[in-house]
Amino acid sequence: MGLRERKKSETRAALSWAAIRLIVERGADNVLVEDIAAAAGVSPRTFNNYFSSKGEAVAARHLDRCRNFARDLLDRPDGEPLWTAMTHAVLAQLEPGPEVTAYPRPDREQWTEGITAMMRAPSLQAEMLRAGTLAEADIAAAVATRTGTDVERDLYPHLVAAAVMAAQNVCQVRFIKSGGKADMEQLLTEALRQFAAGLPEPNA
Repeated sequence: MGLRERKKSETRAALSWAAIRLIVERGADNVLVEDIAAAAGVSPRTFNNYFSSKGEAVAARHLDRCRNFARDLLDRPDGEPLWTAMTHAVLAQLEPGPEVTAYPRPDREQWTEGITAMMRAPSLQAEMLRAGTLAEADIAAAVATRTGTDVERDLYPHLVAAAVMAAQNVCQVRFIKSGGKADMEQLLTEALRQFAAGLPEPNA
């Protein structure tokens, strides 16, 4: 990635994180595009060059992380079992970027409550669903490349991509319900382990 593209990626991530942080703190109805742009250190016009709405900005973080996962999956060593590679690629996305670490760590309970409220907003839910659909297509393409399957013809890469997205969604809900106390790395590792094992019936 060249310097120009890297700068654009960093600005996009900073705007997305600023949107999430402000909406969690204030509520979606109390945050303007101008607020998000100011928090990211850019103009409202720059915001509009990247996103068409606050909801799209929020969902972009989810989309970008999933797309990074797809790229990381392709970079895993040849011959590594698929679900092992996928676990490593998924866990790599838990590392916070500089757009996150630049801010003080928020109060965990308050943050969890804010995230829960944010995810209940209908407009944000719609954007998250849209982002998930786009991300799933990228993940399926990466799985197809890694497994030698055809993303246009075969069900397998799409089933695997859907399973990974489902695992992330289930683990996120569990994390939120725990008040932020659950360990996301452990949750995701266990979820993908169960998929790798064929999702056997418990105590069977």
